[in-house]
Amino acid sequence: MSADKKSFEVSLSVPFFDLDPMQIVWHGNYLNYFEIARAALFDHYGVDLYAYYERERIIFPIIRTSTKHIFPLKHRDEVIVKATLVDANIKLVVDFEIRKVADQSVCARGRTEQVAVLSPEMETLFSIPQDIRKLLGYE
Repeated sequence: MSADKKSFEVSLSVPFFDLDPMQIVWHGNYLNYFEIARAALFDHYGVDLYAYYERERIIFPIIRTSTKHIFPLKHRDEVIVKATLVDANIKLVVDFEIRKVADQSVCARGRTEQVAVLSPEMETLFSIPQDIRKLLGYE
């Protein structure tokens, strides 16, 4: 297991089209923000899951998500979305934190879990491939 957790942060401004009729960010859009940060985290460490699929025929579906909504986001809120890799052995586990730039208040926390699946057989592999683990510091 990696001794130091790898993190990456992205900055976002809440767009109007993410709002619900109450003029706050619709709850499902938090997963979009998590995805942006998760993709940036993996890119930062040289992990391109789509290219990996093209090369190895292994996909990495998300099998579990969770979100704790703490404080609602509104139109044009400037936020930082932090993605932190928690595990990359059996599955890819990433924790998220969304905080406002203005006062650093935490607005949401979340987690996603992904597994490796051989395609087209749809056979779940019970470990993350070694080359991906190595890039992420889980040799």
